Amino acid sequence: MTVNEQIMEFDFDDCYWHDSILESIFIDRSDPGNNDSVEMVIDWYDQPRSKLVFKKVYLYKATMNFGIIAKESIDMAYITPEDDEDLVGFYKGWKGAFDHVKMNCYVIKTNSTGGEIKILAEGVQEVKI
Repeated sequence: MTVNEQIMEFDFDDCYWHDSILESIFIDRSDPGNNDSVEMVIDWYDQPRSKLVFKKVYLYKATMNFGIIAKESIDMAYITPEDDEDLVGFYKGWKGAFDHVKMNCYVIKTNSTGGEIKILAEGVQEVKI
């Protein structure tokens, strides 16, 4: 974290996602199994831009389309219900090894290219930049 960054409380479902801009995505696997995180810089429609850091990521799926000359605006984002197929599939696939881990399934859908990002993680923080 740089001197100009400040970690803030963050409620994923209490943001105005629509028409905010997804500027960048960074996947950190520098210490696999100990620090698996995904960082996104968001230029918020109604707030100053910030970085979201998804902590203790167990699954990252992205369907992104490129070649479109437009900023990647967000249509919607939400936390799925606990019966989401990827979340259920993850727990089933590991046959009890991660049953003690509480995680959420975060989904971000984009306007510009019809993309979808899905992240299974234990939590997310906002860092003001």
